Amino acid sequence: MNPHDPRCHRYEPSSSRRDFLVRSGLGLGAIALQSLLARESVAAALTTPASPLAAKQPHFTPRAKNVIFLFMEGGPSHLDLFDPKPLLNKLAGQSLPESFGSVLTSMGESKSPLLASKRTWKQHGQSGLWVSDWLPQIAECADDLAVIRSCWMDGINHSAGVCQMNTGSILGGRPSLGSWATYGLGTVNTDLPAFVVLQDNQASVVNGPRNWSAGFMPAVYQGTRLQGGSEPIPNLNTPEQHTPEQQEGRLDFIKLLNRNYAARFPDQTELAARLTSYELAYHMQASAPGAVDLAGETDATKSLYGLDRKETADMGRLCLLSRRLVERGVRFVQIYHGAGSKWDSHSGMEKNHGSLCASMDQPVAALLRDLKSRGMLEDTLVVWGGEFGRTPMSEKGDGRDHNPTGFTMWFAGGGVKGGQTIGATDGLGLRAVEDRLHVHDLHATILWLLGLDNMGLVYNYKGRPERPTLNEGEPFKKIAT
Repeated sequence: MNPHDPRCHRYEPSSSRRDFLVRSGLGLGAIALQSLLARESVAAALTTPASPLAAKQPHFTPRAKNVIFLFMEGGPSHLDLFDPKPLLNKLAGQSLPESFGSVLTSMGESKSPLLASKRTWKQHGQSGLWVSDWLPQIAECADDLAVIRSCWMDGINHSAGVCQMNTGSILGGRPSLGSWATYGLGTVNTDLPAFVVLQDNQASVVNGPRNWSAGFMPAVYQGTRLQGGSEPIPNLNTPEQHTPEQQEGRLDFIKLLNRNYAARFPDQTELAARLTSYELAYHMQASAPGAVDLAGETDATKSLYGLDRKETADMGRLCLLSRRLVERGVRFVQIYHGAGSKWDSHSGMEKNHGSLCASMDQPVAALLRDLKSRGMLEDTLVVWGGEFGRTPMSEKGDGRDHNPTGFTMWFAGGGVKGGQTIGATDGLGLRAVEDRLHVHDLHATILWLLGLDNMGLVYNYKGRPERPTLNEGEPFKKIAT
C-alpha cells in the first residue's frame, strides 16, 4: 500500500499543540453540539416535567386507597380502653408478681403497687368486642373494628416512641410512613398535598415536623401541616398588594431562571422536585382553602361530628376535615389528638383520660359512620393508636407509666375484617404474648393494605437500598377480609 495514498488512514502523532487543535477541531465541534442538544433536551423536559407525585401502580391489588391515622399522642391506656384484665383488679395494691420478671420503666416505678382499672366493661356488637365505658360511641362501631391487643415497640420514652411509630426507627432522620406511602403510590390530586398532617391544638408534637418528614428522600414526599381559616398553610396566599398578573409574571421569571440553571447543570435532578413543589403551591392557593372550609357541610353532619359541642368541636373539625381530604384524593392524613403528649397520664389517670376520651369518642365514631354511609370506608383505612400503652403498675398513686412491651391499636375499613380481636397481652396487660406485632409489622400491614410490599418498596440512598421497615416486619394478612 502506498503510504502517501490519502485513502491510507495511518495514525500519526501530533507534533505540536496547534497541530492537535487542528486535527481535533471536528471532535470539539461535535462535543459543543452535543452539549447544546443536551441543554435543549433538559429545557424541553422541564417544560412538562414528570412529576415525582404522579400516580403510580401498586405492587398488587390494594384493599385501601387512603389512610387516616388517628394518633393519640402521649400513650393511651389499653388497660382502661380495649384490654380488660380482671386479674389486675384482683391483685390491685400488690406488687407485680416475681413470675413476670424484671421490668424497665421510664420513671422507675416497676415495684409500685398494681393499679386497678375503674372502668365498666361490656361486650358490643355481634362480634362481642370488649370496650370500656370511656368510649360509648366507638363501642357502637365495634363490628367495624379489628382490635390488635398485642402491639409492641422499642422506644420507652416519648421521643423514641413517637419517632418509631411514625418512621419505624427510634432514631430521627428516616422518612415517615406517610412519606413512604406517597413515594410508593403518588397522588391522584395535583391541587392538594398527598400527605396531610392535622393537630387538635397548637402545642408542639414531640419531635415536631420530623414525624412527618421525608427524611433522606426528596422533600416533595414530606407531610404538609394544614390549619383552619382562609390560609390553611402559612404564607401560602399571595400578598394582597400583588395583582394576579404580577404573580404570574414572577412565576414565569422563576421558571426561566430554573430552566437556564437546569440547562447548565442537567444532573441536578432536585430542581425538578422543586418545580413540582412550586406548581403544587400555586394550585393550592385555589384548592386548599375550599378543602378546609366546612361551611358547605349540613348542620346534621356538623352535629354528627360534635362541632356544636365545645369539648368535641376541635377533634370533630379535624375528623370531618380528614373525610373531605380523602374525598379529594389525599393519600395519607394523620391527626394528632392530644398534641403535646396530653395522653401521658403519669398521674390523675381518671381526669386525664376521662377528658381526652370525651373529646375524641364522638368525632372518631362519627368519622367511621360518615365514611361508611358514603361508601368510603371500604377504600379508606382508619388506624387508631398512640406511641405505646400504659403499665399495670401505678405511678404517683393514681397514674400509669409508659409501656412499650404490650399495648392496643385498632384498624377499620380499607379491606380490614371488622369485629375481631387480634393477639393478647399477659394476665396483667404488661407484655404482648400472642400474635405479637412489632411496629414494623404494623407498618408492613398498612402498606400491604395499600397494595405495597414493604420489602419491595425501595429508595436507594448513598448506594444503600432503604426500605420503610428497615428490612424487617411482615404484614399480618389475617386482618383482612
